[in-house]
Amino acid sequence: MNRRVFFKAVGLGAASLTLPSHPVQSAITDVHKKPNFVFILIDDMGWPDVACYGSKFHETPNIDRLASQGMKFTDAYAACPVCSPTRASIMAGQYPARVGITDFIPGHWRPYEKLVVPENRLQLPLESITIGEVLKERGYATCYIGKWHLGGKGYSPDKQGFDKVVLGVRNQNDKQVSGFTDKAIEFIEEKKQEPFFLYLSHHSVHIKLEAPDELVDKYKKKPKPATGVNNPTYAAMVEHLDTNIGRILKKLDNLDLAERTIVIFFSDNGGLHQAYGGYAGKKQIVSTNAPLRDEKGTLYEGGVREPLIVRWPGVVKAGTTCSVPVTSVDFYPTFLEIVGAGGNSNQTLDGEDILPLLRQTGKLERDAIYWHYPHYHHSRPAGAIREGHYKLIEFFEDGRLELYDLKRDIGEKNNLAKTMPEKATELQRKLAKWRQSVGAKMPTPNPDYDPARANEWGRRQQKKPRK
Repeated sequence: MNRRVFFKAVGLGAASLTLPSHPVQSAITDVHKKPNFVFILIDDMGWPDVACYGSKFHETPNIDRLASQGMKFTDAYAACPVCSPTRASIMAGQYPARVGITDFIPGHWRPYEKLVVPENRLQLPLESITIGEVLKERGYATCYIGKWHLGGKGYSPDKQGFDKVVLGVRNQNDKQVSGFTDKAIEFIEEKKQEPFFLYLSHHSVHIKLEAPDELVDKYKKKPKPATGVNNPTYAAMVEHLDTNIGRILKKLDNLDLAERTIVIFFSDNGGLHQAYGGYAGKKQIVSTNAPLRDEKGTLYEGGVREPLIVRWPGVVKAGTTCSVPVTSVDFYPTFLEIVGAGGNSNQTLDGEDILPLLRQTGKLERDAIYWHYPHYHHSRPAGAIREGHYKLIEFFEDGRLELYDLKRDIGEKNNLAKTMPEKATELQRKLAKWRQSVGAKMPTPNPDYDPARANEWGRRQQKKPRK
């Protein structure tokens, strides 16, 4: 069905989204006092990459100040260890397996591996009702700036509810950070008299590594901690981002908008330790996610645990910390509740409204968070579940299970699957049941499996191995 016909049929903005029985108690009772949203999404930033999350090398005074003025989440997760699926989960409020985007677009192609991985949808379906469309229907001016990575021509943000769209060019990270910030400030100034939703999606700190020369020189000269990978260019990229985030926060202050603007800082997946297949002809070490295990492209904590900061003056108490697990599918239902559009929707939502956590007034109802990454990247095809402080990873090639107690073992060093077999089996069954409920596609045995050529890979659309 054509999406516009669909909207007309369901009456989005009125009938399709039922108002909550208990309206949110905040400054949204008057149309002119609806809170603004500034959603800042970083590409490939690891959990410990900012100072307030433990970095001893990177300098991030503006992000740290944001945390001191809001709530810092210690156990926030991306719905996938790579970018496109997480971005889809934010836009649609659904797990990537339900959307059908389970790898970055277009994805890797490894024709001689043990498993044939599922087809990866190459765009966010137009039938998906995005958070941009919902907020636009609720009277918000909407703007998308930066990396999209959810489809090309015909599937860009302007087709998904965003009035103003500024897209960038891949691999021009440093050159675009300031430009994106300029455009974001321009939008804020233009829409300061009306509620707005600004989605600012930086390409940085994704490779290629580049930053202003003076900042790189600063970190080359700066004493390095005894442990950890401390790449001067990567550190400079982080600080350059921080400086530009500070510009946006300052603009909100100068326009007297900070008190009625919700600012969210998040990353789409874990940090990159080493470029897949090498970068620029060499295997360049980029960063580390320690004390978390591993990196982007894996279902270990280093691949999916993210920095998340939410500032909402008058609602979120300054300087607070939340250790309840949350995930990127939670943003959508939370935004709906904030703007008075909570309740039942004509689109299945997998996330949970986290307002009780932001307000420190209650708990979440769900018992587990799930991941489905049936692709080859920095690890092997796998799925995962976190229930309480236990996390199970199931590897699809051989059915191997790994069980970790994250409360005692944040680095996932001690596999408890053999010492706690009943717990491992219980979580495996829940994971399988969840996969069935969201229609997750599984990999299948590869009749062309060739151990000698298993590591050959290329881009999915090329269908030609890269030597």
